[in-house]
Amino acid sequence: MSVIAETSNRSLWAGTADAAERAHWSAVAERVAAELATDALQRDRANQDPTVELDLLRDAGLVNLLQPAEFGGGGAHWETAFLVIRILSRADASVAQVLAYHYINSGNIGFAADPSVQEEWHRKTIAGRWVWGDSVNPTDPDLELTADGDGYRLDGLKRFSTGASAGDVVLAAAAVRGGDLDGTVQLVVLDHDRDGIRYLGDWDALGQRLSASGSVRFENVRVEVSDVLGELGDEPFSTLITPGIQLAFGNLYLGIAEGALARGLDIVRARPRAWFLSQADTYRQDPFVQRVVGEFASRIAAVEALADRAGRLFDEVVDEGAAVTAERRGELAIEIAKVKVVSTEVGLEVADRIFEVTGSSSARADVGLDLFWRNIRTHSLHDPVDYKKLEVGAWTLNGELQPISLYT
Repeated sequence: MSVIAETSNRSLWAGTADAAERAHWSAVAERVAAELATDALQRDRANQDPTVELDLLRDAGLVNLLQPAEFGGGGAHWETAFLVIRILSRADASVAQVLAYHYINSGNIGFAADPSVQEEWHRKTIAGRWVWGDSVNPTDPDLELTADGDGYRLDGLKRFSTGASAGDVVLAAAAVRGGDLDGTVQLVVLDHDRDGIRYLGDWDALGQRLSASGSVRFENVRVEVSDVLGELGDEPFSTLITPGIQLAFGNLYLGIAEGALARGLDIVRARPRAWFLSQADTYRQDPFVQRVVGEFASRIAAVEALADRAGRLFDEVVDEGAAVTAERRGELAIEIAKVKVVSTEVGLEVADRIFEVTGSSSARADVGLDLFWRNIRTHSLHDPVDYKKLEVGAWTLNGELQPISLYT
C-alpha cells in the first residue's frame, strides 16, 4: 500500500499500517533474523564491519522498507519499521541498530529535505539500495561546513558514527560558516568513499560490536550544493526524527529481552535434570524456574503493548505533516520516553537474570548467552534513562515539555 502523501502536507507517509503490511514484513524480518542467529556470536567476536550482513538486509528489501512504493520502495509505515528492528534485535542487535539508524537517517528525506528534491533522493536511495550511516552525534563539537566557491568544505571529527564505515552514504550535521546558509546547521549526504573521509575503526565496545559505530574524520571534504539535504532546525515536524530514534531504541531493547528469554528457554528445556534439592524432575518443571520465566514473559508482554501503541501513535503524528504542533510533538516524545524507560529496565533485567534459570553451565563462553546482556548494557548508555524518567515526571506532574534537541 502506498504511503506517499501530497507534498503540500510535507509528510511522505500517510495513515497507519494494516495487518497485512505488518504480517508481511514481520515474516521477512523473521527469516533474516533466523539467518543472522546462526553465527551471531562468532561475528560478534570477530568485531568486523557488517558488510555481508547489510547485503542480507538489502536482498530482503528491508533497507527500502520505508521508501515510497511509487518509486520502487517498500511503501511501509514507521510502525512496521520499528517492529522489524525489534525482530532483528532478538538475533543480532548490532545489525538491528545499523538498520534503525538507516531508517532515521534516510527518513530525513521526508522530514528535512525540500519537497522539490525528495523524489530524487528517494530514487537514488532505492536504486542504489543505500544504507545510510550517520555522523551526527551532538555531544561532539559540530562539524564545520565552510563556504568555498559554489560549494563547501567539510572538516572535523565525529565519534559514535553508527553505520558510517559500513554503509553507502554518510549523513553528517555541520555548522555552516559563510555563504547564504551561514549560521545554520545543515545535513549533508556524502558517498562512503568521498575524498577526505577517514573511518578510524576505533569501535571496540563491550557490546553492539558490529554496529560500525567508530569515529569519522572529515578533512577538507568537498561538498556540493546537491549534497545538502536540508537544515537541522527546531520546527516540530522536522524534529520527529528524535522521538523516532528513541522509539527505535525502545524496540531494540525489547527485542534483546525477547531474544534472551527465548535463548534461555531453549537451554532450560534441554537440561535433563533439576537441582538436587528440587522436588521436580527437570528444571523446566521446577516452580522457581517457572516463576522467573512467568515474570519475564509478563513484563515483556507489557512492554510490547506499550511499544506497539507508541508505534501506531508515531505514524498518526507523522501523518499530520506540517500541522504538527510543538505540544503534539512533545506529547509523542513523552509516550516514547515511557517505552524507553520500561524497555531499558526490563531488557537489562531479563538479559542479566536469565542466568538464574539456565544454570552455571550457561555461563560458558561458547553458549553465548552473555551477548544479550553485553549488547543492551552497552547501548542503553546512549543517553541516561534517568533523564527520560524526569521528562515523564515533569510532564505528568506539571505539564512541562522538554526543549527540542537531538536527545529529547
